[in-house]
Order: sequence, then structure tokens, then C-alpha cells
Amino acid sequence: MKHIASRENPHFKALKKLCQSGRERRKSGLALLDGMHLIESYVKHFGRPEEVVVSEGAVSRHEIAGYLDSVHTGKTVSVLTDTLFNDLALVDTPSGVMAVVLQPRCLHGLNQEADAILLDAIQDPGNLGSILRSAAAAGFKQVLLSADCAQAWSPKTLRAAMGAHFQLDIHEGCDLPAFLGGYRGQAVLTTLDAPIELYSLALREPVAWVFGNEGQGVSEDVVGSTALRARIPMPGETESLNVAAAAAICLFETVRQRR
Repeated sequence: MKHIASRENPHFKALKKLCQSGRERRKSGLALLDGMHLIESYVKHFGRPEEVVVSEGAVSRHEIAGYLDSVHTGKTVSVLTDTLFNDLALVDTPSGVMAVVLQPRCLHGLNQEADAILLDAIQDPGNLGSILRSAAAAGFKQVLLSADCAQAWSPKTLRAAMGAHFQLDIHEGCDLPAFLGGYRGQAVLTTLDAPIELYSLALREPVAWVFGNEGQGVSEDVVGSTALRARIPMPGETESLNVAAAAAICLFETVRQRR
């Protein structure tokens, strides 16, 4: 184990940069997983991480100690003082353990004949992670993100998705209109003023669900490439739904119709 007690330590600085900088994550192809649940989800699908980072106070915790005992001797284990670990942590009550992993590559290329979820300029990492979690739970496999979406592999998105990343093919920086232009299934976006209700749609064939920015909705060029618009009926007085909630409703209506 490698012990780190100084903020000036080059390796600690590299971890901090990886945690805070999307540019660094893109450049290195690495991601930082926070907590045993995410680490175990990654290990289940892709094997051991590149490095395990643990706080001094967490080394002796039963679950973490058991995991450290199982870590391959060829992998790096870095032990940070509790203060340094807390500097990296994303929440008020730190998990005590993180892992540096390679961002998994998509197993498949874009498929314009299969179900898809297209996300246009989603800005909040929590919303993005929640949508990815719903996508995995609903059995969708391919997710396309526009270039101006929040980063799929940011620590906050990863935490919100709760391991969903490792069950999906997530394509970042996509040209959504180009994909929709050649899509052979039914592309649908939800709007408040659409004439058709969600529950009137036939969703047994391949569908591409399109969800847009929290404030501005779907951009004009993407709207122009999407043939069908539907609305989620809301009998209450709420003006609109959070995009992650709307996505979950649409995805699981797809599941319901295919049962």
C-alpha cells in the first residue's frame, strides 16, 4: 500500500485533477468510482480496477478490508489521510473507498435499427445519471449524448447512475440529427403541447426516445429530425416534469407494452 499524507504529493494532485476535470478524464480515458457499490458493479462486468484509493479511517471497515484483501497484488492501493480523502469526496459522508478505472469502450457501434435513447444537451449530471439508471433498468442498451451534454463519466453522473454505465453502450459527442435521419424505427420526443398522449402510442417496434435540455427542451435541429411528438398526461396542476422523471415514464411505458 502507498500512503499519502500531503496535498503536494504528485499522485494526490493527479487524483484531484481526475475528480474535477472533464478534460483530464477524456485525455486519460480514466474515471473515478466512489463507493463499494460502484466498484463491485465495475468488477462484475470488467474486472479489477487500475487503482484502489482508501481513507485511513476506512481501511479496517469490514466490507472495505475484505475487498482490499482480494485485490490483486499487481494493482495499486493508495491510502490517503482522512482529510485528503475528504477533499476528493463528493458527499458530506464519504464512502471511504474509490477506484480508478478505465472507461469501458462501447461493445457495439451505433445501431439505427434498435431501441435508442437520445439525450440533447442534458446539463445536470444527476439528471443524466438518473436517466442512465432508468435506461438500464428498462433494458435499453444504446444511449447517445449530444456534444453539449453533461459528461457521462463525471463522478456525479456515475454516482447517480448507480452502476448503470456498465450495462449500457454510451456514445458521447453524437450528431443526433444524423442518427435520426437514418433511423429505421420510430423516433419520439415528448412536448407539453403534443396532440398525442404517450399512452396512445404503439411501442412494440424499435423506438428512439429523444429527451432535451432541462430549460430549453430539444434543440430545433433535433426536433426537425424527429417525426413523432407525444405528451405525458398530467391531470394535476404541475406545469412540467423533471426530464429524468419524464424519461422513466416513457421508458417503462415501452416495457409495459412489450410484456
